[in-house]
Amino acid sequence: MSSAQDPFYIVKEEIQDSIDKLQSTFHQWEDSASDPGEQVHLKKELLAGCESIEWQVDELDKAIGVASRDPSWYGIDDIELEKRRRWTSTARTQVSSMKKAVLSGGANGVGTMSASGMRRELMRLPNSHQAKSNQYAAAQDNDDFIQSESDRQLLLVKQQDEELDELSASVQRIGGVGLTIHDELVAQEKIIDELGTEMDSTSNRLDFVQKKVSMVMKKASAKGQIMMILFLIALFIVLFVLVFLT
Repeated sequence: MSSAQDPFYIVKEEIQDSIDKLQSTFHQWEDSASDPGEQVHLKKELLAGCESIEWQVDELDKAIGVASRDPSWYGIDDIELEKRRRWTSTARTQVSSMKKAVLSGGANGVGTMSASGMRRELMRLPNSHQAKSNQYAAAQDNDDFIQSESDRQLLLVKQQDEELDELSASVQRIGGVGLTIHDELVAQEKIIDELGTEMDSTSNRLDFVQKKVSMVMKKASAKGQIMMILFLIALFIVLFVLVFLT
């Protein structure tokens, strides 16, 4: 995901733009020592800005926590996560230092950092008249970020469910083919068993006839055998004439 499309950088940019204005207010507060009324007004404005940025950084930390559960899912790596955590930590520290300086009535907490250094590290905090709008925008961006990732996960789950349904249908079709093959094999086995039974029965009958013929042949004399042969020949001729010549 590019920086222009990443909600983190969108929120960060808004915070950075707001910090620039808050720093300007902070310098005005430093220079207003001779005007107690103006200094009190600027103090309230600075404290409101600090509260706003602290809330925004906390929300940004929550979004980073969500992304850290599965960085590859969000298109980032551990190095990018560490950079984001370091940025929020630096922002929180600087805001806390500025807030303490305002509450203590001096700028000791932030005097050690130059204006350009603070600009590079924090990229500015919101002033009071933009606090609410920036706060709402940051919350909205975070919600959009989480919602978009939630929708993406739901879409992936739906695609996986569809693939599982297709796989289940394929398994059922294969199971149906297997059952059909089983039924065919059972039917063929039954036919083979019946054929074997018939063959056994026929074989027994042939054995019986052969035994009877053998017994008759043994009992009959040579003359009787000749007469039987002639009778069979005549019977064959009669049957041949009846079948082929009529």
